[in-house]
Amino acid sequence: MTSEGSGTPPADLLLPRILCDTAELAAGAGDASAGALWRLAESGRQLDANVVHLPAEHRVDTHREPELDVLLLVLDGSGTLTAPDGPHALAGGTLTWLPHGSTRSIAAGPDGLTYLTVHRRRPGMRIGHGDPAARS
Repeated sequence: MTSEGSGTPPADLLLPRILCDTAELAAGAGDASAGALWRLAESGRQLDANVVHLPAEHRVDTHREPELDVLLLVLDGSGTLTAPDGPHALAGGTLTWLPHGSTRSIAAGPDGLTYLTVHRRRPGMRIGHGDPAARS
């Protein structure tokens, strides 16, 4: 909750917190199915973050994120990021910026690929009546 009208979160939401051990997550991924191993879920956050695992030879098909820049940090394994300018090797420790509007696909190598993504939080869905600018 926020203080009435102040917009300031309660003090306990303003404290830094250790969220997870990404090395432990990556090491435990092994043959895990593809998908998120961890998600940032703290209330009041301005960011979204996920630790994603792709098993060996799995991929994320070509897609485009029109609105959000994304940082991708490889935690474990290897793979390939393919963009219009060609393939880019992904290895442990590689930090990649995926600018909004960019087209890309990601393929895991023979040992799988575990990576962290971070981006601005998407605004929540709003239910409204027509164009808000038309209302006055």
